[in-house]
This record gives sequence, structure tokens and C-alpha cells, in this order.
Amino acid sequence: MAERQFPEDLRAAQVRLHQATAELAALCRTLPWSVEPMPGRPGTEHPHTGEVTGGREDSPGWSEEQKQTVKRLRMECTDLSIRITTHSYWATLEEQRVQEARSALKAVTRPSPTPAVDVARAA
Repeated sequence: MAERQFPEDLRAAQVRLHQATAELAALCRTLPWSVEPMPGRPGTEHPHTGEVTGGREDSPGWSEEQKQTVKRLRMECTDLSIRITTHSYWATLEEQRVQEARSALKAVTRPSPTPAVDVARAA
């Protein structure tokens, strides 16, 4: 199947959505488990091994800067999603082809999980 020709502004918005989503996910992985400061809870000690599982450390909460960054990235993701789904390009397609085209847009703009290596140059 030939690659579709998507409008450049639509491609750019989808690329930025991938980036913003990845930035938000990476940030959230580094944040404390609770937005507000909260006490942790003890784990459960196994009766035979003594191993403690579960439980959580105290959460210091998020700083104002962290809250604002998460809010900004979430708003950006929402705005980009709206811009992409309401783009005039989708109206040019047959209704039954829109979902296929949206999936194709995501696929062609998604960054590859590993960098491409030029085998001839690397050798």
C-alpha cells in the first residue's frame, strides 16, 4: 500500500502529540505517587519468610512547578488531539476510510523505538 500524503500541518501536529505524550509519561514516572503530601503505609510481612511486600513511602507531593508542567503538557495533548481529529483533511475521505487513515497517520509519524542504522556505513 502506498504511503498516504497527509497535509504537513496535520503531520506536524501528530508528531508533536507523540512527543508531548512521551514527555508527559516520562515526567509522571519521576513524580511522587501522590500529588498532595500523604503519609505512606506499611507493607505486609510474610509470616514464614519475613519478607515485606507492598506498602509505600511517604509522598512529599508535587511541587508547584511539577503541577504546572503536568497541566501544561495535558492541555497541549488535549489541544493537539482536538486539532488532529477536527482537521479538514478527514472530510476529504470516504467515511469508512477515516479510521484506517488515522491509524496510518499515527504509524508514519511515530518515532521508531530504535534508531535506524545505516549498515553499509557502520561496516
